[in-house]
Amino acid sequence: MAELTRVRVWADALIALHLDASWSFAFDTAKTRAGLCDHTRRRISVSRYLAARFDDDAIHQVLLHEVAHALTGPRAGHGPRWLAVARDLGYTGGRTHDGPVALERAPWVGTCPGGHEHVRFRRPSRPMSCGRCSRRYDPQNAIVWRRRAA
Repeated sequence: MAELTRVRVWADALIALHLDASWSFAFDTAKTRAGLCDHTRRRISVSRYLAARFDDDAIHQVLLHEVAHALTGPRAGHGPRWLAVARDLGYTGGRTHDGPVALERAPWVGTCPGGHEHVRFRRPSRPMSCGRCSRRYDPQNAIVWRRRAA
């Protein structure tokens, strides 16, 4: 588990080393992605929830990934130019976040008649049925939603 103060120090050091003073770092409240490079605000951010769950090496890879995005610009995507810059920085490749998202923070929990659990970060706005029980909407497999206790 990475300490958030240490993550901030690493991020500030990478920004100072590779970017100009107009770039900044912040923690955000994302629950399904680890990092973000916001070219408009010139800010690199990392999910505080996922940073607290990842080990130091994984967080360092997230930071390198986002600094590479900052260096290559918004149109580079994950193309060859971005990949070359990322590897020069020390990024080892692959997705930086394939593990479980911060599901325990999802406020909406649903259960189908088959017992499958589903979570959502926003209140479901229409009826849903379980995709594991039926490939199409089926009211017999309707998910019953409840708000998780805080």
